[in-house]
Amino acid sequence: MNNGRFLKKSICAALIASFIVPFAGYFVHAETTSEKIQKAEELKKVTEEQKKAVEDKKDDLEDTKQQLQDYLSKLNSELEAISDNLAEIEQRIADKEAEIEQTKRDIEAAKEEEARQYDLMKRHLRAVYEKGNSSAFQTFIQTENYADFLNKTEYVGKLEDYDKKMFDILVAQREAVEEKEQILENEIVQLNELMDEAKTEKNKVSTLVNSTSGTIAATNGAISAAELEEKAYESEIAQQEANLASLKKQLDEEKELSERANRMAWSNTGDLGFEVSDRELLACLIYCEAGNQPYVGQVAVGSVVINRMRSAAFPNTMVGVIYQKRQFSPVGSGRLATRLSLGATESCYRAADEAMAGVQPVGNCLFFRTVIPQIQGTVIGGHVFY
Repeated sequence: MNNGRFLKKSICAALIASFIVPFAGYFVHAETTSEKIQKAEELKKVTEEQKKAVEDKKDDLEDTKQQLQDYLSKLNSELEAISDNLAEIEQRIADKEAEIEQTKRDIEAAKEEEARQYDLMKRHLRAVYEKGNSSAFQTFIQTENYADFLNKTEYVGKLEDYDKKMFDILVAQREAVEEKEQILENEIVQLNELMDEAKTEKNKVSTLVNSTSGTIAATNGAISAAELEEKAYESEIAQQEANLASLKKQLDEEKELSERANRMAWSNTGDLGFEVSDRELLACLIYCEAGNQPYVGQVAVGSVVINRMRSAAFPNTMVGVIYQKRQFSPVGSGRLATRLSLGATESCYRAADEAMAGVQPVGNCLFFRTVIPQIQGTVIGGHVFY
């Protein structure tokens, strides 16, 4: 009897060795849950640093926005001053133009007065020298005496001097008004140049205002993006904290199970007792959990079930392990019951046979789940075994 049991164990060991070698290419070094927690904490720290960098970036953007708003306020003040200056220049030009119009009217009036005086001079000359074709000699003869002649001659001279003086005054007045007109024209030219300069400066400041307003809008957009990024990091940190809590809870559970397993003996696969229905039950569970996985992954799922049966920390029957509360999701969802009514595939039955024969592609792993960054272990296909 003992010899038969020894032979059976030897055959199982040989089978295990023959199956482990081909599966070596699928393996990834399994980490302990403590190492996973350490990595998760490091990842959380990196995420917190990234969040802090985003917060600093947002603060810098807020400072930049404040500086831009101060600059924009200054530009608007400059623009207002330039606009006031332009309005003043426009008013001065309007006043000068009105002055020029009045000066033009004054020039016309002066010209008319000058022409009237000139005409008066000619009439005086005609009246003195040409009336009745009289000559100076005739005037001399007609006078009673030489003194009378001198008086008449002096009167004519004074009249000519007066007319000439008045004419000169009018000419001077006209020339003064024309000079004033030229001065006003020059002033308008200068004012127009000032206006052009002011308009150029206004356009320049307006461009700066528009550019600064656009930059402020872009900065607001960047701040909004930073706020969204900050919220995303907050959400990620919250998720990482939840994952850490889950991992720590898992660690506690695994420690408890490990302690229980250490305190309790592990049975050899050959010592397990299998019911006739266990093959069907295990094959259907493998189908539900790993029907779309590589064949070695199907064997690995079956091996986890067998490892639990071997460990004193779990039930020692196939039914007890598979139907243990909250252990295998297909049980709770009803998929396993449906599959039991339909049967499994040929590969799942074969994987169940190999697992029940003692093939252990994942060693003594007691758990598996879909691959996530927080849990690392022996990865086969889409599952991580740990």
